[in-house]
Amino acid sequence: MTDNTPQNSLTLLGLGDMGTALARTWLAAGHRPTVWNRTAAKAEVLAAEGAVTAASPAEAVAANRLVVVCLLDDASVGSALDGIDLTGKDIVNLTTGTPAEGRARAAWAEARGARFVDGGIMATPTMIGVPEAGGYVFYSGSRALFDTHRATLEVPAGARFVGEDPGHAALHDVALLSAMYGMFAGVSHAYALTEGEDIAPEDLAPLLSEWLGAMGFFIGNAAERLTSRDFTSGVVSNLAMQVAGSGTLLRTAEEQGVSAELISPYLELMRSRLTADPAAHGGEDTAGAITLLKR
Repeated sequence: MTDNTPQNSLTLLGLGDMGTALARTWLAAGHRPTVWNRTAAKAEVLAAEGAVTAASPAEAVAANRLVVVCLLDDASVGSALDGIDLTGKDIVNLTTGTPAEGRARAAWAEARGARFVDGGIMATPTMIGVPEAGGYVFYSGSRALFDTHRATLEVPAGARFVGEDPGHAALHDVALLSAMYGMFAGVSHAYALTEGEDIAPEDLAPLLSEWLGAMGFFIGNAAERLTSRDFTSGVVSNLAMQVAGSGTLLRTAEEQGVSAELISPYLELMRSRLTADPAAHGGEDTAGAITLLKR
């Protein structure tokens, strides 16, 4: 039986670490979510905390208009919802996926009579329900769905709508995560260089944080240059100089017995930009190298 009362206003499919954190946050806010998980024991734990359990995805979907999906991958979403009547449902997919998967899943849901929003969670499970932790979720797809359920979606974490293209939530998610891993790579290389020296990691840590913070200006600078396509005005440290200096980074890594595999791809990208036309690119900002990455 469908129950769309405020106290039982959503269905949640998937109770991994993230799904469980979402469910508990909604419960704490006064919602009474209907939950389903392939391993029923996880749902039973939440039942003891006030959630309604469903024996199958179909039963869970039938319970509410708003259906939040937080499963392992896109294939799991298709498997869980296969053959279920989605007419009139609002599907919010918080399963990690690619932009293409988000667009395809939106078309799949809409063909079955449902509205669809894809999401990209920029938080760990421990950040869910903790506003001061700064976690949030990117959403894209049906603006009408997002506006209808925004108050509910904002309970676990902040909500940022990034457009009606269903692939844009995943694209924003992966773009930010890619930048994060790039930073992790540089930090890892820095620690490896000093490993075994009389330099304590605890002493290097604040220096790294301070330096990376100071270099954060590159983010906005690169955005402006990519928009204007002007890579030469107001350049402080040009490409030719940085490529010339990159040899020192590589020689130091060799001297320290450290692989340069984490930094050499970016150094090589800068070199490729320069050697393509030294006269044209030598005086540029390094942001011009970004244009080489598009295939």
